Amino acid sequence: MKKFLLALMLFGITFFAFAQERQKGDLQIGVQGGASLPVSNYKKIGEAKTGFYSGLFIDQYFKGNMFGLGVDARYIRNDVSKMDSFYFENGHISTNYKNKARFQDYLFTIGPSYKFTRDRFHMEAYVRGGIMMQYFPEYDRILSYSDTRGTYDYPIKSTTNDSTNKANSWAGLGGLRFNYMLNANLALFAHVDYVQSFGTKFGNKPSQFAVKESVATANPITASTTIKGYLDHYEEVPVVKNTLHQTVQAGVGIKYIFSRRKPEPVALIAPNTDRYDEVVKTKVEVKDIQIMVRDKQTDLALSGVIVSIEGVNTDEKSTTDANGLASKLLGAKSGVYKVVGEKNGIKTPLLTLTDADFSTNSSVIFKEIFHDDPRFTLIGETFDCTLERNLPNINTVLTNSGTRINSSQISDAEGKFIYQLDAHSDFTVMANQKGQYSQTEIVTTKGLDRGQTLYVTLKLGVCDLEKDGSWVLKNILYDFDKSNIRSDAALVLDNVVAIMKQNPSLRIELSSHTDSRGDGIYNQKLSQRRADAAVAYLVNNGIAKDRLVAKGYGESKLLNGCGNGVNCSEEQHQENRRTEIKILDYTK
Repeated sequence: MKKFLLALMLFGITFFAFAQERQKGDLQIGVQGGASLPVSNYKKIGEAKTGFYSGLFIDQYFKGNMFGLGVDARYIRNDVSKMDSFYFENGHISTNYKNKARFQDYLFTIGPSYKFTRDRFHMEAYVRGGIMMQYFPEYDRILSYSDTRGTYDYPIKSTTNDSTNKANSWAGLGGLRFNYMLNANLALFAHVDYVQSFGTKFGNKPSQFAVKESVATANPITASTTIKGYLDHYEEVPVVKNTLHQTVQAGVGIKYIFSRRKPEPVALIAPNTDRYDEVVKTKVEVKDIQIMVRDKQTDLALSGVIVSIEGVNTDEKSTTDANGLASKLLGAKSGVYKVVGEKNGIKTPLLTLTDADFSTNSSVIFKEIFHDDPRFTLIGETFDCTLERNLPNINTVLTNSGTRINSSQISDAEGKFIYQLDAHSDFTVMANQKGQYSQTEIVTTKGLDRGQTLYVTLKLGVCDLEKDGSWVLKNILYDFDKSNIRSDAALVLDNVVAIMKQNPSLRIELSSHTDSRGDGIYNQKLSQRRADAAVAYLVNNGIAKDRLVAKGYGESKLLNGCGNGVNCSEEQHQENRRTEIKILDYTK
């Protein structure tokens, strides 16, 4: 490879020297940069997102300056669209990125050029072929879920390139360049072209990016899914998918032309003169200022950040939108401006704009600032469990399961609430609203990588209290053959205490149920002991005993047909092992 690149460079230099001497055409050297937009399978299979490129080119035109030959060298980078962890009822899907999550490519090509000239405007068409040196990302996407039998991890998408994550390939590009001549030797240009690699192997080594992926069935996983088996949602045999590098690149640049022909005066010479006009760059004294805020650890655009801009007759504050953009400051005069962002009590580093930022030809000063908060963000929604639509103005309570520290927040007009979660911690979330109740939902940040995940989501169902209504308490568990209240069960019962205190007229039956396995009389006594223990916990926390009834039903009220002698799964038996609350009396 090194010998080939050296030979390519020597050929280009020799050709340009020969052509310049013999053909009397223009030699031009340019630098360029812009956006690299992935298309087709490169975007779908490679999960590449819009990136950037930079590079330089040299074109030698022959006599007449219509046809020529050029070389192009580029650096291309497309980051991978990182996937946030997705949570469902009994597990999650997460991605482990093992190296820098991006494609990096070095492209070296050579090929013909064609130029059409009209006064100050030149259009060039070009086609190039050569070699691309590729550096691939490496990651595993894992489906993890738990049931009563244990915890399971299944890879659903993994990169399959070799351990170096490097490959070479043949590649080509073709495009158009639109030039505007500033003077006889200097031009600004914009261009667009298409870049693609070719072939499946280079030498004896695969040259395409490859992943092994499990094909999803017609039964997709949603946030409310409880997985019972991997094959319920994915085909048994994974497939290997490959993709070429495929990007559309659009950018701008500047080039210098070493002309050996006599200058043509058309449009480049001012009236009644024999010389070229000099292009005077006028300093722009008034500009717009656009600030964007990103999360430092994930590079995601960050909404809800209060951005302050103080400067020349200016003291503006605005809040970033879903794209991380603050309100644009219009018509700012040249001078010194101080910019800072703040969210959740944490400020960004101070950004200072000076006269130098106003000295460019751009009409907008665009700057990014980074917010560094190591915590995760919980974005929750309170919704009506009957009508299944979001409920506004619901008081929610977040409790750190380890420290037992509480914090509360009222959901907004769209039913949304936001908390900041410490890493490596467990939390419970519940509604605390008179006349209503919710389950005690469990949220955890254990096992999450803050460098990959910023947001954790939760939908919190809120139901009305009504006489003769009932509900099953989620997340309340007992040790095998025991009736004492565990610490995790106490957090759930604390929610019941809060509901009872907010609703003094509420009187309930708290019942315990078992599955059909084991002796029926024993199950009856065990369930009664558990119900008595739960009621005792409520009484010890300030609830009058005459408002509570403890009832153990044993295996007498099975929710399914899993009676004695019936072969049922562990999940079906778990459905019968439950703690219920029935409303005996309630006055609104």
